[in-house]
Amino acid sequence: MTYHSAKRSSHNPSVQSTRPVTDDPAGKRNLVAVVVTHNRIEKLKVTLRRLLSEPAADLASVLVFDNASSDGTGIWLARQADPRLHVVTSARNLGGAGGFEKALAEAVARFDPDWLVLMDDDARPAPGTLGAFCRDRNRDRAEAWAAAVTYPDGRVCDMNRPWINPFRSARDFWRGLLHGRDGFHLTEDDYAAPDQRAIDGCSFVGLFLSRDAIARVGYPDGRLFLYGDDVLYTLALSQAGGAIRFDPGLVFEHDCATLSDGASPVMSPLWKVYFFHRNQVFIYARAAGPVLFWPVFVVKAASWWVRARHYGPSKAAYRRLVRLALLDGLLRRTDRPAESVMVAARAAE
Repeated sequence: MTYHSAKRSSHNPSVQSTRPVTDDPAGKRNLVAVVVTHNRIEKLKVTLRRLLSEPAADLASVLVFDNASSDGTGIWLARQADPRLHVVTSARNLGGAGGFEKALAEAVARFDPDWLVLMDDDARPAPGTLGAFCRDRNRDRAEAWAAAVTYPDGRVCDMNRPWINPFRSARDFWRGLLHGRDGFHLTEDDYAAPDQRAIDGCSFVGLFLSRDAIARVGYPDGRLFLYGDDVLYTLALSQAGGAIRFDPGLVFEHDCATLSDGASPVMSPLWKVYFFHRNQVFIYARAAGPVLFWPVFVVKAASWWVRARHYGPSKAAYRRLVRLALLDGLLRRTDRPAESVMVAARAAE
């Protein structure tokens, strides 16, 4: 893994500061942006243009974690001259989970920030959002803040809606059972309301994460590779007593509408089936607890098995990957290399 920056530093990355989080007299905060990227150079260019247009007083540094991109991302990044831009390049693709784990650890060690704001390469804050966050003296009411994430046309981005754990009470459980995702995810009304509210979890797109949160639960689990790492991390934070709040005044744009509209029930490439379903088992185990997990697991496993009908000629391969995912999920196994899963998926097909 290599690191470069337009601004040289003598920092030793093996040493992490224990400087207490404090505000300056104006109430400002030292904020660092973390962006994980893989082979989406055009999206990344838009995101970095947006971030680096923010005043240095609002955004101290930007750390980009290049997850072994092969589309010219590394060459383009090396040509950028903004002293606030810092790049970590991985020799292999660690997945979104591994990228965020390594990037956050590097950002904390190198910059010693009060707060970090997380995003994918196709997501970026609306103009003024970072300044609004930094100047609000009430941010210490929570250890993490979730932004209102929308598509570029202003519609609520469904995949990034914050949520309430449906298993935390009987009322929340029945609401989720009756209304599906709308029963435990925030709705368009919550996005339009002026009020901030407590939540149990959110995605990594537009997540403002404090050093207190990292001190409480550490870094995301990079072994998850792909899918659900943000759900598990934020749920662990809230279950450990860390407050997470949603602020509709903090707006992020997620340029992924073409991936989300009319979503297909078929995952492509097929190897993603394994990581999605294995990590879903981890999520339900943490959210539901040891008693409710088993009936939930039976119902979900049955629904995933039936979904094979959508995979046509790849139906048998899909079921092999789901079977492996369920087994590893129950065994809490996270050491299966991504490369071996990809090979197994190709062999199964």
